[in-house]
Amino acid sequence: MVNKAYETAERALQGLLRSDGSPFIDHAAAVAKIVTDEIGLTPEAVAGMYLHEATRVNSELFSVVRREFTPEVVNIAESLNRISEIKPKDTGLQAENYRKLIVSYSRDPRVTLIKLADRLEIMRNLDHFTKAKQIVKATETLLLYAPLAHQLGLYNIKSELEELSFKYTEPEQYRLITNKLKASERDREKLMKSFVKPLEEVLKSDGISYKLKIRTKTSYSIWKKMQVQQIPFEKIADIFAIRFIIDCEPEEEKELCWKVYSRVTEYYTPDTSRLRDWITVPKENGYESLHTTVSNAAGHVVEVQIRTSRMDENAESGRAAHWSYKGVKREQGLEGWLDGVRRLLEKAGGEDEGALLNLSLDEIFVFTPNGDLRRLPAGATVLDFAFDIHTNLGQKCSGAKVNNKPSSIRERLKTGDVVEIMSSKNQKPSMDWLNYVVTSKARAKIKQKINEEESKRAATGRELLVRRMNNWKIELTDERMMLIIKNFKYKSVPEFYSALATGDLDIALVKQFLNEKLNSEPETNIELKENQTSVPSKDERVAGSKSDYLIIDDKLNNVGYKLSKCCNPIHGDEVFGFVSVKEGIKIHRLTCPNASRLITNYPYRIQKVRWREDATGQTFQTGLRISGYGEANANREIVEIVGQFPVSLRFFSINDSGGKFEAKLQIAVPNNQILDKLIFSLKKIKGVKSVSRVSNG
Repeated sequence: MVNKAYETAERALQGLLRSDGSPFIDHAAAVAKIVTDEIGLTPEAVAGMYLHEATRVNSELFSVVRREFTPEVVNIAESLNRISEIKPKDTGLQAENYRKLIVSYSRDPRVTLIKLADRLEIMRNLDHFTKAKQIVKATETLLLYAPLAHQLGLYNIKSELEELSFKYTEPEQYRLITNKLKASERDREKLMKSFVKPLEEVLKSDGISYKLKIRTKTSYSIWKKMQVQQIPFEKIADIFAIRFIIDCEPEEEKELCWKVYSRVTEYYTPDTSRLRDWITVPKENGYESLHTTVSNAAGHVVEVQIRTSRMDENAESGRAAHWSYKGVKREQGLEGWLDGVRRLLEKAGGEDEGALLNLSLDEIFVFTPNGDLRRLPAGATVLDFAFDIHTNLGQKCSGAKVNNKPSSIRERLKTGDVVEIMSSKNQKPSMDWLNYVVTSKARAKIKQKINEEESKRAATGRELLVRRMNNWKIELTDERMMLIIKNFKYKSVPEFYSALATGDLDIALVKQFLNEKLNSEPETNIELKENQTSVPSKDERVAGSKSDYLIIDDKLNNVGYKLSKCCNPIHGDEVFGFVSVKEGIKIHRLTCPNASRLITNYPYRIQKVRWREDATGQTFQTGLRISGYGEANANREIVEIVGQFPVSLRFFSINDSGGKFEAKLQIAVPNNQILDKLIFSLKKIKGVKSVSRVSNG
């Protein structure tokens, strides 16, 4: 299979030369060697890489390739072709998005690994490129490919990519640091021997079996530390590091690690401020090790790491791999894919390999006509893209050209699409737009614009009614307004005003109704029905007909409901509605501080309401106050616990004084059941005395 793929590539690439005059097929062969020897992928990956090089220069070969090779191999070639078409723009500003784009094109996770091998081979031969291309390739590598290698645990490849990039992007600094490392190499070797010698004897007498790993920082990592700390080369304390790796049984691990530490500090002076004990309390990702920095009598500083063989293996290739705790932040949406690739590397050629193919992200990456890259959630439409570009463009969006083909605002986009938005000055958002947008920004802006339009119509309608009522010599009281709304079957005052403004309700009918009411009974007897004069009990709500209630649903703003900010009700709370003249129906919790006053003083304005049974996708704002004693790290535990629930943290602050602390949170939650579970979990934090909802959020 590999030989056949190689022959296909050799024929397709015949006559093509690299910048140094060598046949281009040599590049493919060198990449194959890296893929096999340094990464450890299977023959399918090598064959796919050769076919990628062949079909990239002659796309017509795909008709032959699909007949002669398996879909798995063809898929690898096709994915590599798509990645090769990426032309990064403003890479420094959008590096994370471009890295995710590379991954999203990798339907088979081996594709990204092959691409890393391809980039490594290019960097090893960058001298053959023009100076301008050297800078471009080196910058792309530093921002896109080295971080990917880091995240995948390919540390040797990551370090080499960084070093080679550094060589071309900062040539003077590279020469300065590498020359200083070479000049001080003998001194480091001498220091290492003198440092280890007394420890070898005493550890041998203690019966401790161990291995030594000696590490010198790369010139790129030294330069980065010099930049961050604003110090010269000579002030870098951990250029030289020694790692003691102890062979022992699990039950002896902690004891022997601390035994080695005690021996090291008997001979050398430790910097206690740099002691890191991740053996007693491992890091959250499982990383275990003792780190310290010591100095000898001559003042030379050495970093020392102490761990067992099990800890070292876990740190190098297990779940505590270096990428997850240092150097590169975790990227939402990539972790599952990355875990799959790591398992694929560990089981290269194994029976589980097939199950790891076709891993995908929950995001898409779409281009503007100018080449700018935009990241959107999977399922996003043309309308989502328009709002992502700019709110005004979204509100005026009338369609688009997707890959130069006319498309509606409802069309769902996919990674790699080039989208040009079409707009019209007469276009306005409508309620049905909410049915096919998925981004929170688009939903919020659509609702905001609809509410603004409704508010304008309501203001026009109110002005019309007030003017006519004055002409009719009829006073507009709250009681009369409630009677009007009930008679014409509107759910809120703003909805009624809007109907007047649009002409859906003839104002002459309002006058006729009022005259009939005023002539038929005295004003003092005008009242609502008895079953609307008080808040129903829980039993009444259960037994009553559904038609007795107004339903609080996800069209809350559209029908004039508002959640009261004085008590912030959320789905599942016991609630009632209060009819206001200006703001429609305000929803309050029965435990609201204002509930008793409203129910007692305005019984005729109380409305039965209940939550829609299914509130999937809807969230509600609420606040929490947490009080406790001691525990300086309570803020970290609070944030960690909140992160375990399907809630969104909008605001967090904590004040710590005199051994006491008080934290305030504002969160968005789907219902009160989730909130109750969150409060229960927060109360379990050591030192926490109380957790309560805050009425004003």
